[in-house]
Amino acid sequence: MHRLSRRVRAFDRRHPLVWDVLVTGSFVTAAFTDVLGGGWRYITQNPQAPTWLVVTLSLGFTVPLLWRRSHPVAILLPMLPLAVVNAWTGTDLQSSLTLLVVTFNIALHTALRTLLASYAVTLIPIVVDGFRNAVEQGADQSPDQTIVPQATRLAMVAIVGVSYRTRQEYLASLVERAAQLEVERDQQARLATAAERTRIAREMHDIIGHNLSVITSLADGGSYAAAKNPERAAQALTAIGTTSRQALGELRRLLDVLRTDPSGTEPPGAEPPGLEPQGVEMAPQPSLTDLDHLIEGVRSAGLPVRTTVHGRATALPPGRQLTVYRVIQEALTNTLKHGGPDATSTVSVSYGTGGAVTATVTDTGRGSTGHGNGAGGRGLTGMRERTALYGGTLESGPLPEQGWRVHLHLPEETPQ
Repeated sequence: MHRLSRRVRAFDRRHPLVWDVLVTGSFVTAAFTDVLGGGWRYITQNPQAPTWLVVTLSLGFTVPLLWRRSHPVAILLPMLPLAVVNAWTGTDLQSSLTLLVVTFNIALHTALRTLLASYAVTLIPIVVDGFRNAVEQGADQSPDQTIVPQATRLAMVAIVGVSYRTRQEYLASLVERAAQLEVERDQQARLATAAERTRIAREMHDIIGHNLSVITSLADGGSYAAAKNPERAAQALTAIGTTSRQALGELRRLLDVLRTDPSGTEPPGAEPPGLEPQGVEMAPQPSLTDLDHLIEGVRSAGLPVRTTVHGRATALPPGRQLTVYRVIQEALTNTLKHGGPDATSTVSVSYGTGGAVTATVTDTGRGSTGHGNGAGGRGLTGMRERTALYGGTLESGPLPEQGWRVHLHLPEETPQ
């Protein structure tokens, strides 16, 4: 029944005239059946009413219903004089009850002020009918015995119309709200997708950029030492293998985060056994405990690095540790790529209270050459994005005489 009702309403919205003609035709048919069959004579108080008057009143009460939804107030105005005549002459046709239909549509489609005015004027034929009955029947019939029931019936119809209109407006507001929420959901999904793409690009840059720079430096050093010192060349090849496996492990962890389903199991089509990088286990993102391993890898690539640490990283959140790690990694990678063969680097990390961290990376390379983002690079952009997540500051630029300096400061965490 609910599906059928929805289909009928949808058809009515597309073809309103069809339903209006059917409703009006049913009322006209009922009215003329009453007239032709003589049924109206059993309830009328004026059986001698002329036929032309009965036919005119029947048409006047039913035909205007064709416009009851589009112009409810307009059809009420010509029906009121007919209702007064119907009451004054005592004809009392049942077709006059169509005034209830008109009142319902006025309540459904117009403002409350219009409904009150329409209700007031519709009481006129009711009052006329009440006083006519009182005059004809004398003390046996008081006006309120006729007026009050009919006025109450008319008021109930108006209240039902207002209630139905309120429900329609409420449903329309729910539909509009649902559509708005759907648009907001799509917007949030697009924003989340863009943010995730940025995060993945940043992670891929940090992983691939650093490890490939180390591998390139090791490969260049190994090829240079192959002829004079095969042992150092073999060490370089071993370091290349270690760095490559580390890079593959980090990439695999990142990709597993993207493709693992909520239950934590590998989806169909995951990497088959035998293709995983050897010696790599699933592990969390790098933290400050991996900083020594990072610096050792850079040193093995040929860049002398001196470290200084003040304080201890006590209960530092993983996100802040990853930010400091990636900034230092990016700074050392840039020195490897652009600092030149005689460059050296210094890493200084200072831990404060409340999660505050200050990290400074300087080098003695060839100044500003190549230390920026470069053409399409994401180095400094990625560092600034990570720093901004924690309300920190990042300064990067050449030193006065020679070299480059990267300075990171993360303030204390704001209490939640």
